[in-house]
Amino acid sequence: MQRADFLIDRADLIATCAGPAPRRGPAQREITAVRNASIAARDGRIVFVGPTDALGTHVQLEPHAVRLDARGCAVVPGFVDAHTHLIHAGDRRDELQRRLAGATYADIAAEGGGIARTVAATRAASEDDLVALARPRLDEMAAWGTTTCEVKSGYGLELASELAQLGAIRRLDAEHAVDLVPTFLGAHEVPPAYRGRPDDYVALVIDEMIPRVAEARLAEWCDVFCEKGAFTPEQSTAILTAGKRAGLKPRIHADELAASGGAHVAAAVGARSADHLIFVDEDGAARLAAAGVCAVLLPIAALYLKLGRYAPARMLIERSVPVALGTDLNPGAGLSAAMPFAITLACFAMGMTLEETLVAATLNAAWSLDRADTIGSLEAGKLMDAVILEGDLTSLIRVGTSPVRAVVKRGRLVVGV
Repeated sequence: MQRADFLIDRADLIATCAGPAPRRGPAQREITAVRNASIAARDGRIVFVGPTDALGTHVQLEPHAVRLDARGCAVVPGFVDAHTHLIHAGDRRDELQRRLAGATYADIAAEGGGIARTVAATRAASEDDLVALARPRLDEMAAWGTTTCEVKSGYGLELASELAQLGAIRRLDAEHAVDLVPTFLGAHEVPPAYRGRPDDYVALVIDEMIPRVAEARLAEWCDVFCEKGAFTPEQSTAILTAGKRAGLKPRIHADELAASGGAHVAAAVGARSADHLIFVDEDGAARLAAAGVCAVLLPIAALYLKLGRYAPARMLIERSVPVALGTDLNPGAGLSAAMPFAITLACFAMGMTLEETLVAATLNAAWSLDRADTIGSLEAGKLMDAVILEGDLTSLIRVGTSPVRAVVKRGRLVVGV
């Protein structure tokens, strides 16, 4: 008999997503659903998931246990947002209006907008400022069901500002209910002072930034934007290899605006994830599958950038590449903190099934962050991170209203009643 201090009781359905990670190919549709079910936890860890009728023979509730009635609801694992740029200063919403009027991402960047504009504002902000600015964004993510998210630096492009962003991530991780996974993205763009001599900036990232970040243990991952106008495949390989030597695991922005060779770099360096992949081809997909790289797809960014196309999710799944999802929350093109919106776009713009998107937003996303042993599914021993949805699973793809009744993090109610 297991003792429990927290119970979600009598759910119409619990989509546990239990089982090995990552899910690939046809297995990506396996959500391991249990109907008329309950889930119990103690000290933030799950001790029981199964039919409500079996609860009494397996679980003894403690006298002051929290009990949530989930009749009429579906329960899913807490969402894992596998790609965000949460930490930044400044405001670029006017650029969205320019894109609606026909300007492209490249047009805006050439005029000093885009990443460079956010860099200027972020460099001028203190670590305290960055924490204060990010906190309400993180609150919004939690309200939409996110319980863990990856967070990148990359809006400093100089050592002091990059360290300040990573310091802000560490502080928010300590104080907020949502768990944050830190990524160093000093190679987000070549800063203006190094235009015309990008190799000098690459040397700065490799020789100064990566050692300091690693020494301070401020990041778990190292990322690079492998794209025309940013970093070449050769430069990206050098940066990620240097990161690996310093103990930072690799992930990469790949093939977002054109076929950049990023998928090939991801496979060659053994990256855990290749993100965006809007222009990945079948050869790139085959290399990702062979190397065991997760495709983190970001349909919200493709929508707001007006790219006219989305990542080929069906092709990636059919070629056994595990697919995860993220919001790409950022000041220029990721203007939504809602994982249900990413799920909706993945279904209707990328051809994924609802079950595939749920696995992509939970178990596979957790695996892409090296967290699948503790989060991403609802099974005994894992953290009690869960989202209670109004109605059935299709409520996830309703636009214009939130499907979230309550959010649970580590066995504690953090959103809802």
